Amino acid sequence: MTRAVLSLGANLGDRAAALRTAVAALKGDGVLVARSTLYETPPWGPVEQPPYLNAVVVVRGDRDAAGWLARAHELEQAAGRTRDVRWGPRTLDVDVVTVTGDDGRPVLSDDPALTLPHPRAHERAFVLVPWASLDPTAVLPGRGRVSDLLAALPPEDVAAVVRWEHLR
Repeated sequence: MTRAVLSLGANLGDRAAALRTAVAALKGDGVLVARSTLYETPPWGPVEQPPYLNAVVVVRGDRDAAGWLARAHELEQAAGRTRDVRWGPRTLDVDVVTVTGDDGRPVLSDDPALTLPHPRAHERAFVLVPWASLDPTAVLPGRGRVSDLLAALPPEDVAAVVRWEHLR
């Protein structure tokens, strides 16, 4: 059994429906532990695109890190995700942020296919704000408390992450 933190985002089509469908699929798998509300965020990266809706979920199940990545890809594929442009617009993006074993130890990986913890999570307000709202005591392994990481970000980055509505 492992526990994983997943970051979900969508900025094409019905963004909220894409996120709700992914969360419902995780709930249907019986692995959903908790979910954040939705947050609207500006796009990240060099490609011009519409704003995102983002959320963070905590899942727990009989999967290893590679299994959580495979499930993330299945959710993306079900939402019609294509990987044409790096950091481009997407119907659904699911990132594995952290994985923790039953012993409480974080799973660490420097594999290019799945680096854990996520190598840029500490600098992304669109991950940290929903995560902190979901779990105020959360820790990003190797980086520290999520609340401290948020405090270290530029205030304008944090302010740009706006609560959108409750994920139902």
